[in-house]
Amino acid sequence: MNTIEKCEQLVKEVYKHFDASHDFQHIERVRKNALEILETYKHADKDIVELAVLLHDVSDPKYANDMEKSEETRIISLLHLPDEKVKHIKAVIRSISFNGGNEEEPNTIEAKIVRDADRLDAIGAVGIARTFTYGGAKGRKLYDSSETPRSNMSVEEYRLKETASVTHFYEKLLLLADGMLTEKGKELAQERHAFMESFLHNLRKETGELI
Repeated sequence: MNTIEKCEQLVKEVYKHFDASHDFQHIERVRKNALEILETYKHADKDIVELAVLLHDVSDPKYANDMEKSEETRIISLLHLPDEKVKHIKAVIRSISFNGGNEEEPNTIEAKIVRDADRLDAIGAVGIARTFTYGGAKGRKLYDSSETPRSNMSVEEYRLKETASVTHFYEKLLLLADGMLTEKGKELAQERHAFMESFLHNLRKETGELI
């Protein structure tokens, strides 16, 4: 069993406890996106990209418990990777989260690839499905016309206020296509972004009261 296979086996045990918005199918889709983008960046480190994809949500604050050691740290320690590779993987993972617009700037091509790949899975048809899956798991409203989408949020404000699922589109998802960092990511994001806009247009027509 190689390192990628061992990591995959370990992370599957974590993701099976998450809801369907962040389960292992999400990881598989992000990996597919990442490998497609990677085709245009032959010099990028494929192992770093795959390991970062596999690990990027295991210690997600939305699901993290109060364990002394994070799942990310625990699993990485079991892979026995060189220190430089560990630092690189962790830097990639840190650069992925949106954090209400307070994201860390990616400074390697691997980080740009993984961030675009993850954000592609947050938009389009799958992104819509994931948004309402997560909202349902957290008991959130489908929509709330009294809510005003926020901007210039702190990380804490972004994570702690439980807005309706549709509000999330305006606070994050509709912003992602313009923030893609790779040419392939930008290309793939356009159709997905347009699909979300069409969906929200129809939703407004059907409800007559959305944002």
